[in-house]
Amino acid sequence: MMKVLYLLNFAGKAGTERYVETLVRYLNHTRVEAYFAYNEGGLLVERLEEMGVPCRRVEMRRRFDFKAAKELAELCREWEIDLVHCHYLREHYTALLAKKYNPHIRVVYTNHFVLANDALTRLSNRWMDKRQDQMIAVCNKGKEQLIANGWSGDRIQVIFNSVDPAAWAGDRSESTLRQELGIPEDRFVMLCASRFAEDKGHKYLIDSLKRLTTITAVPFTMVLAGDGPLLEPSKAQVKELGLEEQVKFIGFRKDIKNLYKGSDLYVNASEHEALSYLIIEAMAAGLPVIATDMGGNRDIVNDEAGCGALVRYDDPVSMSEAMKRLMEDPGLLARCREGALRTIDEKFEIHKWMEKTYAVYEAARKR
Repeated sequence: MMKVLYLLNFAGKAGTERYVETLVRYLNHTRVEAYFAYNEGGLLVERLEEMGVPCRRVEMRRRFDFKAAKELAELCREWEIDLVHCHYLREHYTALLAKKYNPHIRVVYTNHFVLANDALTRLSNRWMDKRQDQMIAVCNKGKEQLIANGWSGDRIQVIFNSVDPAAWAGDRSESTLRQELGIPEDRFVMLCASRFAEDKGHKYLIDSLKRLTTITAVPFTMVLAGDGPLLEPSKAQVKELGLEEQVKFIGFRKDIKNLYKGSDLYVNASEHEALSYLIIEAMAAGLPVIATDMGGNRDIVNDEAGCGALVRYDDPVSMSEAMKRLMEDPGLLARCREGALRTIDEKFEIHKWMEKTYAVYEAARKR
């Protein structure tokens, strides 16, 4: 069995952490023996320890941290690690440098963003590329950006993030969301569960909701789940626009399935996305989706999928018009719900993802 060390700088509660947790949950003790190392602890450490995964802190202060690389190399020796799977540039560089001190290990890097690197980083990427074994891009635009950032395209595989449809099955009766918030069963409920940060688009999303109140007579509630630095400014904006009746803030929630099942539509308003777990989880739970036409969202929401609508980023007119169409046309909403479930089965099913990811591990180990 292959011993894989999952390496992450910050072990918090975002999409990358969900990616690591999912890999461990489905691969551990079947194809791999999982281990975990991190720099800053958080919710993911707790969850992996509950699953019996050995965890260790490795302080990684910067990208070119040779002390951290030596410590990681020794940890890999202690645990007899075959492969390190990392997810951000800091730990990626640390793992590649660790090969100098422990030539046995192989490195796989998953890129979770579609962001251009600066000139200095592109130069260092090209220098580090000779040490790289395999890379995973979670969307097609992600692969294009990795190549533009200086990495060799022949070692980059596109593997979409995936979910287990069985984990998200069920119906409205399982949800307590509407009861909790006092929302009638016949009211249209939208959900956005992004962290309140600059690139998540909450400001223009709230502006879109204000415009929506002027173009539709359908009663609606937007549930905003999550925390972050822009939570309070978002609350102030809602109050200023007089949207307290339409917008409900519920904070960070672990019961995300409960939220999906109590909703009619999932909304993504982000500026930057690679391949959002929240979007595909919502679809697996049977929700149509409105998403910005950014990053890898077009790999999920498109004409073939028929699961919702793509809208222009930072455009309240585009967003509110898409909401209006789905709110006012029950037939369209039902077709998008069917399209969402079908697309998950065809393109984002967990066991297919596991096979493809393990094949990348094997390709890396053979280099």
